[in-house]
Amino acid sequence: MFRIWGKIIKDNHLLRDMTVEDDSDDTRTHKIFHALDTICYEFDLSRPIWLERNIKEFKRSGKTQFRQDNFIEQLDFDFLELHIIEE
Repeated sequence: MFRIWGKIIKDNHLLRDMTVEDDSDDTRTHKIFHALDTICYEFDLSRPIWLERNIKEFKRSGKTQFRQDNFIEQLDFDFLELHIIEE
């Protein structure tokens, strides 16, 4: 089972979170993008822009943080974090 945990953090406090599970035969990359789409939809956010920093972090540690520079709209939180919790 593939699971990604999405969290909205502000001032070091968890404001909102959700886990997306995917047991499809899709590639890991497709599962990540689908989970991000689902999380953004549930949190009423636009999809963030993947910067080189995000790609490197995700490849290295299975998690990344999307900050204001990843979004077009103004955020009322510090960052959205994606974290793979099970593959």
